[in-house]
Amino acid sequence: MTTTAKPRTVRCPACGGPSEYSPANAWRPFCCERCKNHDFGAWASESYRVADPAVPGGDAAEGDTLPRH
Repeated sequence: MTTTAKPRTVRCPACGGPSEYSPANAWRPFCCERCKNHDFGAWASESYRVADPAVPGGDAAEGDTLPRH
């Protein structure tokens, strides 16, 4: 006897609605293509940013990301 496990449901990171987290959902973890594209657009327009690590010593000029030697 084979049993199929119920697909896991997670919260969509974009809209907060339920999203099936399984290979059957091509947009996982998003619930739909619209939510996936909305998130992609936020990254493309630089609404989301990865923080620049602080320069050790703190002697770098503003905007300078390389340590001075």
